[in-house]
Amino acid sequence: MNDDHITPPSDAAHSADGAAETGSANAAAGAGHDPAEQARISAEAQASDWHVHDELEPTGSEGDAIAWMADPDSHLDQIEAHAVAPNTESGPLPVCEYTGDGDEPCEEPAVERRWSSAAVVTSATLGALVGGAIVAALLMWVLGLFPGTEPLRAEQVRPPSRSSSPTITINPGNSMAEVSEAVAAKVVPAVVNVTVTQEGFDPFTGQAVSQEVGNGSGVIIRQDGYVLTNYHVIEGADGIVVTVGVDDKPASVVGVDRSSDLAVLKIEGAGYPVVETGSSKDLRVGQYVMAVGSPFGLEKTVTVGIVSALNRSSQSSGGRNDLTTYTNLIQTDAAINPGNSGGALVDARGRLVGINTLIQSPSGQVGAPQSAGIGFAIPVDFAQDIAGQLIQTGKATHPYIGVSSATVDSYVAQQFGLPVESGALVRFVQPGSPAQVAGIERGDIIIAIAGRDITGVEDVFAAVREHKIGDTVAVEVARADTKRTFDVVLGSDADRQ
Repeated sequence: MNDDHITPPSDAAHSADGAAETGSANAAAGAGHDPAEQARISAEAQASDWHVHDELEPTGSEGDAIAWMADPDSHLDQIEAHAVAPNTESGPLPVCEYTGDGDEPCEEPAVERRWSSAAVVTSATLGALVGGAIVAALLMWVLGLFPGTEPLRAEQVRPPSRSSSPTITINPGNSMAEVSEAVAAKVVPAVVNVTVTQEGFDPFTGQAVSQEVGNGSGVIIRQDGYVLTNYHVIEGADGIVVTVGVDDKPASVVGVDRSSDLAVLKIEGAGYPVVETGSSKDLRVGQYVMAVGSPFGLEKTVTVGIVSALNRSSQSSGGRNDLTTYTNLIQTDAAINPGNSGGALVDARGRLVGINTLIQSPSGQVGAPQSAGIGFAIPVDFAQDIAGQLIQTGKATHPYIGVSSATVDSYVAQQFGLPVESGALVRFVQPGSPAQVAGIERGDIIIAIAGRDITGVEDVFAAVREHKIGDTVAVEVARADTKRTFDVVLGSDADRQ
Protein backbone atom coordinates (compact mmCIF):
# COMPACT_ATOMS: atom_id res chain seq x y z
CA MET A 1 0.00 0.00 0.00
CA ASN A 2 1.35 3.42 -0.90
CA ASP A 3 -1.04 5.81 0.98
CA ASP A 4 -1.50 5.72 4.82
CA HIS A 5 -3.28 9.15 5.22
CA ILE A 6 -6.71 9.14 6.96
CA THR A 7 -9.18 11.75 5.73
CA PRO A 8 -11.58 13.36 8.24
CA PRO A 9 -15.21 12.58 7.45
CA SER A 10 -16.18 16.19 8.12
CA ASP A 11 -14.37 17.37 4.96
CA ALA A 12 -16.58 15.55 2.44
CA ALA A 13 -15.49 17.48 -0.60
CA HIS A 14 -11.82 17.02 0.15
CA SER A 15 -12.40 13.30 0.81
CA ALA A 16 -14.11 12.83 -2.51
CA ASP A 17 -11.25 14.42 -4.38
CA GLY A 18 -8.74 12.33 -2.43
CA ALA A 19 -10.68 9.20 -3.12
CA ALA A 20 -10.76 9.92 -6.81
CA GLU A 21 -7.05 10.47 -6.90
CA THR A 22 -6.42 7.35 -4.84
CA GLY A 23 -8.66 5.33 -7.05
CA SER A 24 -6.77 6.46 -10.12
CA ALA A 25 -3.47 5.66 -8.49
CA ASN A 26 -4.60 2.21 -7.45
CA ALA A 27 -5.98 1.55 -10.89
CA ALA A 28 -2.67 2.50 -12.38
CA ALA A 29 -0.79 0.37 -9.90
CA GLY A 30 -3.05 -2.58 -10.42
CA ALA A 31 -2.60 -2.53 -14.12
CA GLY A 32 0.90 -3.97 -13.74
CA HIS A 33 -0.09 -6.94 -11.56
CA ASP A 34 -1.21 -10.35 -12.66
CA PRO A 35 -4.52 -11.90 -11.48
CA ALA A 36 -2.79 -14.28 -9.04
CA GLU A 37 -1.06 -11.42 -7.23
CA GLN A 38 -4.33 -9.50 -6.87
CA ALA A 39 -6.09 -12.57 -5.42
CA ARG A 40 -3.36 -12.93 -2.80
CA ILE A 41 -3.63 -9.32 -1.72
CA SER A 42 -7.42 -9.60 -1.46
CA ALA A 43 -7.16 -12.68 0.73
CA GLU A 44 -4.72 -10.96 3.12
CA ALA A 45 -6.99 -7.94 3.45
CA GLN A 46 -10.00 -10.06 4.30
CA ALA A 47 -8.04 -12.13 6.84
CA SER A 48 -6.82 -9.05 8.71
CA ASP A 49 -8.88 -7.49 11.56
CA TRP A 50 -8.75 -3.96 10.13
CA HIS A 51 -11.75 -1.68 10.06
CA VAL A 52 -12.73 1.29 8.04
CA HIS A 53 -14.61 4.36 9.28
CA ASP A 54 -17.92 3.90 11.13
CA GLU A 55 -19.77 4.76 7.96
CA LEU A 56 -18.76 1.31 6.51
CA GLU A 57 -21.44 -1.30 6.89
CA PRO A 58 -20.53 -4.93 7.75
CA THR A 59 -22.86 -6.31 5.03
CA GLY A 60 -22.61 -6.08 1.27
CA SER A 61 -19.56 -5.52 -0.83
CA GLU A 62 -16.95 -3.24 0.64
CA GLY A 63 -17.02 -1.02 -2.35
CA ASP A 64 -20.71 -0.30 -1.83
CA ALA A 65 -20.29 0.29 1.93
CA ILE A 66 -18.10 3.40 1.51
CA ALA A 67 -20.80 5.90 0.69
CA TRP A 68 -18.45 8.87 0.51
CA MET A 69 -16.06 7.31 -2.05
CA ALA A 70 -16.01 8.93 -5.48
CA ASP A 71 -16.25 5.66 -7.40
CA PRO A 72 -18.82 3.15 -6.09
CA ASP A 73 -17.39 0.49 -8.36
CA SER A 74 -13.87 0.65 -6.93
CA HIS A 75 -12.14 -2.55 -5.86
CA LEU A 76 -10.07 -3.63 -2.89
CA ASP A 77 -7.09 -1.61 -3.93
CA GLN A 78 -9.26 1.48 -3.48
CA ILE A 79 -10.34 0.33 0.00
CA GLU A 80 -6.73 -0.18 1.05
CA ALA A 81 -6.12 3.51 0.62
CA HIS A 82 -8.71 4.24 3.29
CA ALA A 83 -7.95 1.42 5.69
CA VAL A 84 -7.08 2.36 9.31
CA ALA A 85 -4.88 0.80 11.92
CA PRO A 86 -6.46 -1.55 14.48
CA ASN A 87 -8.17 0.39 17.34
CA THR A 88 -8.20 -1.19 20.76
CA GLU A 89 -10.24 1.65 22.40
CA SER A 90 -14.00 1.62 22.37
CA GLY A 91 -16.09 4.72 21.69
CA PRO A 92 -15.66 7.39 19.05
CA LEU A 93 -12.63 7.30 16.84
CA PRO A 94 -9.97 9.85 17.92
CA VAL A 95 -9.67 12.13 14.91
CA CYS A 96 -7.22 14.96 14.44
CA GLU A 97 -8.97 18.22 13.76
CA TYR A 98 -5.82 19.95 12.44
CA THR A 99 -6.69 21.94 9.33
CA GLY A 100 -3.54 24.01 8.87
CA ASP A 101 -1.51 24.21 5.67
CA GLY A 102 1.76 23.14 7.22
CA ASP A 103 3.12 19.65 7.69
CA GLU A 104 3.09 19.87 11.55
CA PRO A 105 1.41 16.68 12.80
CA CYS A 106 -1.51 16.74 15.24
CA GLU A 107 -1.14 15.55 18.82
CA GLU A 108 -2.90 12.34 19.64
CA PRO A 109 -6.02 13.06 21.76
CA ALA A 110 -5.93 11.89 25.33
CA VAL A 111 -7.90 8.81 26.20
CA GLU A 112 -11.10 9.67 28.12
CA ARG A 113 -11.26 8.03 31.58
CA ARG A 114 -14.42 7.63 33.62
CA TRP A 115 -14.67 7.33 37.48
CA SER A 116 -17.28 5.23 39.14
CA SER A 117 -19.78 6.81 41.64
CA ALA A 118 -18.45 4.75 44.54
CA ALA A 119 -14.92 6.01 43.94
CA VAL A 120 -16.08 9.66 43.87
CA VAL A 121 -18.07 9.33 47.13
CA THR A 122 -15.23 7.52 48.88
CA SER A 123 -12.69 10.16 47.83
CA ALA A 124 -14.93 13.03 48.94
CA THR A 125 -15.56 11.39 52.33
CA LEU A 126 -11.88 10.78 52.97
CA GLY A 127 -11.05 14.38 51.95
CA ALA A 128 -13.68 15.79 54.32
CA LEU A 129 -12.42 13.68 57.23
CA VAL A 130 -8.82 14.64 56.66
CA GLY A 131 -9.69 18.35 56.26
CA GLY A 132 -11.84 18.34 59.41
CA ALA A 133 -9.06 16.70 61.41
CA ILE A 134 -6.59 19.34 60.24
CA VAL A 135 -8.93 22.24 61.12
CA ALA A 136 -9.73 20.75 64.56
CA ALA A 137 -6.05 20.32 65.34
CA LEU A 138 -5.33 23.91 64.28
CA LEU A 139 -8.11 25.29 66.53
CA MET A 140 -6.89 23.25 69.50
CA TRP A 141 -3.40 24.64 68.98
CA VAL A 142 -4.64 28.25 68.72
CA LEU A 143 -6.81 27.91 71.85
CA GLY A 144 -4.02 26.25 73.80
CA LEU A 145 -5.87 22.97 74.37
CA PHE A 146 -2.86 20.84 73.64
CA PRO A 147 -0.78 20.00 76.74
CA GLY A 148 2.06 22.45 77.15
CA THR A 149 0.54 25.15 74.92
CA GLU A 150 -1.16 28.49 75.67
CA PRO A 151 -3.81 30.31 73.66
CA LEU A 152 -2.65 32.99 71.28
CA ARG A 153 -3.27 36.51 72.59
CA ALA A 154 -2.90 39.84 70.86
CA GLU A 155 -0.15 41.86 72.42
CA GLN A 156 -1.45 45.06 73.96
CA VAL A 157 0.52 48.15 73.14
CA ARG A 158 0.45 50.64 75.99
CA PRO A 159 1.31 54.28 75.50
CA PRO A 160 4.39 55.48 77.32
CA SER A 161 3.69 56.94 80.73
CA ARG A 162 4.35 60.57 81.42
CA SER A 163 6.06 61.04 84.72
CA SER A 164 5.28 64.77 84.67
CA SER A 165 1.46 64.21 84.92
CA PRO A 166 0.24 63.54 88.45
CA THR A 167 -1.89 60.43 88.99
CA ILE A 168 -5.21 61.01 90.74
CA THR A 169 -6.74 57.92 92.30
CA ILE A 170 -10.45 57.97 93.16
CA ASN A 171 -11.58 55.11 95.36
CA PRO A 172 -15.25 55.59 96.25
CA GLY A 173 -15.50 52.10 97.71
CA ASN A 174 -18.41 50.61 95.82
CA SER A 175 -19.41 51.36 92.26
CA MET A 176 -22.11 53.93 91.57
CA ALA A 177 -24.49 51.20 90.41
CA GLU A 178 -24.04 49.24 93.63
CA VAL A 179 -24.59 52.38 95.71
CA SER A 180 -27.76 53.27 93.84
CA GLU A 181 -29.16 49.76 94.14
CA ALA A 182 -28.49 49.64 97.88
CA VAL A 183 -29.92 53.12 98.49
CA ALA A 184 -33.05 52.39 96.48
CA ALA A 185 -33.64 49.10 98.31
CA LYS A 186 -33.35 50.91 101.64
CA VAL A 187 -35.41 54.03 100.91
CA VAL A 188 -38.19 53.04 98.48
CA PRO A 189 -40.32 51.14 101.04
CA ALA A 190 -40.56 54.28 103.23
CA VAL A 191 -41.68 56.61 100.40
CA VAL A 192 -45.42 56.61 99.69
CA ASN A 193 -47.77 57.84 96.99
CA VAL A 194 -50.33 60.46 98.08
CA THR A 195 -53.56 60.64 96.07
CA VAL A 196 -55.89 63.62 96.48
CA THR A 197 -59.62 63.39 95.85
CA GLN A 198 -62.36 66.00 95.74
CA GLU A 199 -66.10 65.70 96.03
CA GLY A 200 -68.05 66.57 92.95
CA PHE A 201 -71.55 66.43 91.52
CA ASP A 202 -72.51 64.08 88.72
CA PRO A 203 -74.98 65.96 86.48
CA PHE A 204 -76.27 62.72 84.94
CA THR A 205 -77.10 60.88 88.16
CA GLY A 206 -77.53 63.83 90.48
CA GLN A 207 -75.32 62.16 93.06
CA ALA A 208 -72.16 63.30 94.81
CA VAL A 209 -69.05 61.57 93.52
CA SER A 210 -65.43 61.51 94.57
CA GLN A 211 -62.82 61.95 91.87
CA GLU A 212 -59.05 61.94 91.86
CA VAL A 213 -57.63 65.38 91.16
CA GLY A 214 -53.91 65.00 91.79
CA ASN A 215 -51.10 63.06 93.36
CA GLY A 216 -47.82 63.61 95.12
CA SER A 217 -45.38 61.82 97.37
CA GLY A 218 -44.69 61.49 101.08
CA VAL A 219 -42.13 60.10 103.50
CA ILE A 220 -42.92 57.92 106.50
CA ILE A 221 -41.10 59.49 109.43
CA ARG A 222 -42.54 57.37 112.26
CA GLN A 223 -43.49 53.73 112.54
CA ASP A 224 -46.92 54.59 113.91
CA GLY A 225 -47.96 56.04 110.53
CA TYR A 226 -46.90 59.71 110.42
CA VAL A 227 -46.15 60.90 106.88
CA LEU A 228 -44.35 64.13 105.96
CA THR A 229 -45.26 65.82 102.67
CA ASN A 230 -45.74 69.24 101.05
CA TYR A 231 -48.75 71.38 101.86
CA HIS A 232 -49.39 72.16 98.19
CA VAL A 233 -49.81 68.42 97.54
CA ILE A 234 -52.92 68.17 99.74
CA GLU A 235 -54.20 71.75 99.44
CA GLY A 236 -57.95 71.77 98.77
CA ALA A 237 -58.30 68.01 99.23
CA ASP A 238 -61.59 66.48 100.40
CA GLY A 239 -60.01 63.08 100.76
CA ILE A 240 -56.46 61.69 100.91
CA VAL A 241 -55.32 58.15 100.14
CA VAL A 242 -51.80 57.01 100.97
CA THR A 243 -50.39 54.00 99.13
CA VAL A 244 -47.92 52.02 101.22
CA GLY A 245 -46.47 49.19 99.17
CA VAL A 246 -49.60 47.77 97.51
CA ASP A 247 -52.05 48.88 100.19
CA ASP A 248 -54.22 52.00 99.84
CA LYS A 249 -54.93 53.56 103.20
CA PRO A 250 -57.09 56.62 103.99
CA ALA A 251 -55.13 59.40 105.66
CA SER A 252 -56.06 62.29 107.92
CA VAL A 253 -54.36 65.67 108.18
CA VAL A 254 -52.47 66.19 111.45
CA GLY A 255 -51.35 69.73 110.69
CA VAL A 256 -50.18 72.05 107.94
CA ASP A 257 -47.82 75.00 107.67
CA ARG A 258 -48.60 77.14 104.65
CA SER A 259 -45.68 79.49 105.15
CA SER A 260 -43.14 76.67 104.85
CA ASP A 261 -45.21 74.43 102.48
CA LEU A 262 -45.13 71.40 104.78
CA ALA A 263 -47.82 69.08 106.12
CA VAL A 264 -48.06 65.93 108.24
CA LEU A 265 -50.54 63.11 107.55
CA LYS A 266 -51.54 60.10 109.65
CA ILE A 267 -52.49 56.60 108.52
CA GLU A 268 -53.80 53.91 110.82
CA GLY A 269 -51.57 51.03 111.82
CA ALA A 270 -48.06 50.50 113.11
CA GLY A 271 -44.78 48.91 112.15
CA TYR A 272 -44.37 50.88 108.95
CA PRO A 273 -40.91 51.21 107.35
CA VAL A 274 -39.27 54.48 108.35
CA VAL A 275 -36.66 56.47 106.46
CA GLU A 276 -33.41 57.13 108.28
CA THR A 277 -32.93 60.85 108.95
CA GLY A 278 -29.65 62.55 108.11
CA SER A 279 -28.55 66.18 108.36
CA SER A 280 -28.66 68.88 105.70
CA LYS A 281 -26.05 71.08 107.34
CA ASP A 282 -23.26 68.68 106.32
CA LEU A 283 -24.13 68.65 102.61
CA ARG A 284 -21.50 69.66 100.07
CA VAL A 285 -21.87 70.77 96.46
CA GLY A 286 -21.21 67.81 94.16
CA GLN A 287 -22.37 65.24 96.70
CA TYR A 288 -24.36 62.22 95.49
CA VAL A 289 -28.13 62.34 96.06
CA MET A 290 -31.14 60.29 94.99
CA ALA A 291 -34.71 61.54 94.57
CA VAL A 292 -37.51 59.05 95.34
CA GLY A 293 -41.19 59.64 94.64
CA SER A 294 -44.14 59.25 92.27
CA PRO A 295 -43.65 61.57 89.27
CA PHE A 296 -46.85 61.68 87.19
CA GLY A 297 -48.24 58.95 89.43
CA LEU A 298 -45.40 56.51 88.68
CA GLU A 299 -44.80 55.11 92.15
CA LYS A 300 -41.41 54.09 93.53
CA THR A 301 -39.44 56.04 90.93
CA VAL A 302 -35.82 56.85 91.72
CA THR A 303 -33.55 59.35 89.97
CA VAL A 304 -29.92 60.06 90.70
CA GLY A 305 -27.96 63.31 90.68
CA ILE A 306 -25.76 65.57 92.76
CA VAL A 307 -26.13 68.58 94.99
CA SER A 308 -25.88 71.41 92.46
CA ALA A 309 -25.99 74.31 94.93
CA LEU A 310 -26.96 75.19 98.50
CA ASN A 311 -28.75 78.01 100.32
CA ARG A 312 -31.19 78.86 97.54
CA SER A 313 -34.21 80.93 98.62
CA SER A 314 -37.56 81.62 97.03
CA GLN A 315 -41.02 82.91 97.79
CA SER A 316 -44.48 82.29 96.41
CA SER A 317 -47.94 83.59 97.13
CA GLY A 318 -50.75 81.21 97.97
CA GLY A 319 -54.37 81.35 96.89
CA ARG A 320 -55.33 82.98 100.21
CA ASN A 321 -52.72 85.72 99.97
CA ASP A 322 -50.46 83.61 102.13
CA LEU A 323 -46.76 84.12 101.55
CA THR A 324 -44.72 80.94 101.41
CA THR A 325 -41.05 81.42 102.14
CA TYR A 326 -38.47 78.84 101.09
CA THR A 327 -35.09 79.31 102.70
CA ASN A 328 -31.78 77.51 102.32
CA LEU A 329 -33.15 75.20 99.64
CA ILE A 330 -31.01 72.36 98.27
CA GLN A 331 -30.61 72.55 94.51
CA THR A 332 -30.14 69.24 92.66
CA ASP A 333 -30.00 67.99 89.09
CA ALA A 334 -31.73 64.72 89.98
CA ALA A 335 -34.89 64.66 87.86
CA ILE A 336 -37.86 66.06 89.82
CA ASN A 337 -41.24 66.26 88.08
CA PRO A 338 -44.86 66.93 89.09
CA GLY A 339 -45.72 64.16 91.54
CA ASN A 340 -42.26 64.14 93.15
CA SER A 341 -43.35 66.87 95.58
CA GLY A 342 -43.22 65.63 99.15
CA GLY A 343 -40.83 62.81 98.26
CA ALA A 344 -37.41 62.06 99.67
CA LEU A 345 -34.00 63.39 98.75
CA VAL A 346 -31.42 61.05 100.29
CA ASP A 347 -27.64 60.79 100.36
CA ALA A 348 -25.35 57.90 99.42
CA ARG A 349 -26.15 56.14 102.71
CA GLY A 350 -29.89 56.33 102.23
CA ARG A 351 -30.38 59.07 104.84
CA LEU A 352 -33.05 61.72 104.37
CA VAL A 353 -31.49 65.12 103.66
CA GLY A 354 -34.39 67.00 102.05
CA ILE A 355 -38.06 67.02 100.97
CA ASN A 356 -38.43 67.52 97.22
CA THR A 357 -40.59 70.60 96.70
CA LEU A 358 -39.93 72.83 93.69
CA ILE A 359 -38.70 72.71 90.12
CA GLN A 360 -37.62 75.44 87.78
CA SER A 361 -38.60 74.82 84.18
CA PRO A 362 -39.68 76.65 81.03
CA SER A 363 -43.28 77.73 80.62
CA GLY A 364 -45.59 74.77 80.32
CA GLN A 365 -46.40 75.09 76.62
CA VAL A 366 -46.55 71.29 76.35
CA GLY A 367 -48.63 70.74 79.47
CA ALA A 368 -47.45 70.62 83.06
CA PRO A 369 -43.96 71.96 83.81
CA GLN A 370 -41.34 69.26 83.55
CA SER A 371 -37.86 68.73 84.87
CA ALA A 372 -35.12 70.84 83.34
CA GLY A 373 -32.47 69.51 85.69
CA ILE A 374 -33.10 72.23 88.29
CA GLY A 375 -34.98 71.00 91.35
CA PHE A 376 -35.15 72.16 94.94
CA ALA A 377 -35.66 70.42 98.26
CA ILE A 378 -36.45 71.77 101.73
CA PRO A 379 -33.55 70.96 104.08
CA VAL A 380 -34.39 68.08 106.41
CA ASP A 381 -33.19 69.93 109.50
CA PHE A 382 -35.85 72.60 108.97
CA ALA A 383 -38.50 70.13 107.80
CA GLN A 384 -38.04 67.91 110.85
CA ASP A 385 -38.48 70.88 113.18
CA ILE A 386 -41.75 71.88 111.51
CA ALA A 387 -42.98 68.27 111.45
CA GLY A 388 -42.31 67.89 115.17
CA GLN A 389 -44.33 71.02 115.92
CA LEU A 390 -47.22 69.88 113.73
CA ILE A 391 -47.34 66.46 115.41
CA GLN A 392 -47.29 68.02 118.92
CA THR A 393 -49.53 71.05 118.48
CA GLY A 394 -51.02 70.82 115.02
CA LYS A 395 -49.37 74.07 114.00
CA ALA A 396 -45.92 75.55 113.56
CA THR A 397 -44.37 78.82 114.64
CA HIS A 398 -41.53 80.76 113.09
CA PRO A 399 -39.18 83.56 114.15
CA TYR A 400 -40.04 87.07 113.06
CA ILE A 401 -38.94 90.69 113.63
CA GLY A 402 -42.27 92.45 112.95
CA VAL A 403 -41.71 94.75 109.95
CA SER A 404 -43.37 95.26 106.58
CA SER A 405 -40.90 96.22 103.84
CA ALA A 406 -40.46 96.94 100.12
CA THR A 407 -37.56 96.19 97.82
CA VAL A 408 -35.13 98.99 96.97
CA ASP A 409 -33.22 98.89 93.69
CA SER A 410 -31.14 101.42 91.78
CA TYR A 411 -34.17 102.87 90.00
CA VAL A 412 -36.11 103.43 93.22
CA ALA A 413 -33.01 104.83 94.94
CA GLN A 414 -32.43 107.35 92.13
CA GLN A 415 -36.09 108.35 91.99
CA PHE A 416 -36.39 109.06 95.69
CA GLY A 417 -32.83 110.06 96.43
CA LEU A 418 -32.10 107.18 98.83
CA PRO A 419 -28.63 106.79 100.31
CA VAL A 420 -28.22 103.18 99.13
CA GLU A 421 -29.06 101.42 95.86
CA SER A 422 -30.30 98.11 97.30
CA GLY A 423 -32.01 96.90 100.45
CA ALA A 424 -35.47 96.58 102.08
CA LEU A 425 -37.29 99.80 102.91
CA VAL A 426 -39.22 99.56 106.21
CA ARG A 427 -42.78 100.71 105.48
CA PHE A 428 -44.41 99.63 108.75
CA VAL A 429 -43.23 98.48 112.19
CA GLN A 430 -45.64 96.35 114.19
CA PRO A 431 -46.21 97.76 117.66
CA GLY A 432 -44.55 95.70 120.37
CA SER A 433 -42.62 93.65 117.82
CA PRO A 434 -38.95 92.72 118.24
CA ALA A 435 -38.06 95.36 115.63
CA GLN A 436 -39.78 98.17 117.51
CA VAL A 437 -38.26 97.05 120.76
CA ALA A 438 -34.78 97.14 119.20
CA GLY A 439 -35.27 100.66 117.81
CA ILE A 440 -35.93 100.12 114.10
CA GLU A 441 -38.10 102.88 112.61
CA ARG A 442 -40.24 103.42 109.55
CA GLY A 443 -38.13 104.74 106.66
CA ASP A 444 -35.04 102.77 107.63
CA ILE A 445 -33.46 100.66 104.87
CA ILE A 446 -32.33 97.22 106.06
CA ILE A 447 -29.06 96.40 104.30
CA ALA A 448 -27.84 93.37 106.34
CA ILE A 449 -29.12 90.78 108.88
CA ALA A 450 -26.64 88.66 110.82
CA GLY A 451 -23.93 89.50 108.27
CA ARG A 452 -26.06 88.53 105.27
CA ASP A 453 -26.57 91.23 102.61
CA ILE A 454 -30.18 92.22 102.04
CA THR A 455 -31.21 93.23 98.51
CA GLY A 456 -34.97 92.85 98.83
CA VAL A 457 -37.98 91.64 100.80
CA GLU A 458 -37.23 87.96 100.09
CA ASP A 459 -33.82 88.29 101.73
CA VAL A 460 -35.41 89.58 104.96
CA PHE A 461 -37.68 86.55 105.27
CA ALA A 462 -34.89 84.15 104.38
CA ALA A 463 -32.41 85.67 106.81
CA VAL A 464 -34.89 85.58 109.70
CA ARG A 465 -36.05 82.02 108.95
CA GLU A 466 -32.48 80.79 109.10
CA HIS A 467 -32.60 81.32 112.86
CA LYS A 468 -34.74 80.12 115.72
CA ILE A 469 -37.12 81.87 118.03
CA GLY A 470 -35.15 83.66 120.78
CA ASP A 471 -31.96 84.11 118.75
CA THR A 472 -30.35 87.55 118.77
CA VAL A 473 -29.36 88.86 115.36
CA ALA A 474 -27.61 92.05 114.28
CA VAL A 475 -29.73 94.16 111.90
CA GLU A 476 -27.86 96.91 109.98
CA VAL A 477 -29.89 99.76 108.54
CA ALA A 478 -29.27 102.94 106.55
CA ARG A 479 -30.98 105.97 108.10
CA ALA A 480 -30.53 109.28 106.30
CA ASP A 481 -26.80 109.58 105.71
CA THR A 482 -25.75 107.16 108.47
CA LYS A 483 -25.63 103.43 109.06
CA ARG A 484 -26.73 101.89 112.33
CA THR A 485 -26.80 98.39 113.77
CA PHE A 486 -29.51 97.06 116.12
CA ASP A 487 -29.56 93.82 118.10
CA VAL A 488 -32.94 92.19 117.62
CA VAL A 489 -34.21 89.25 119.66
CA LEU A 490 -36.36 87.18 117.31
CA GLY A 491 -39.88 86.54 118.50
CA SER A 492 -42.54 83.99 117.53
CA ASP A 493 -45.02 84.71 114.78
CA ALA A 494 -47.62 83.10 117.01
CA ASP A 495 -47.60 86.33 119.05
CA ARG A 496 -49.00 88.30 116.12
CA GLN A 497 -51.75 85.83 115.26
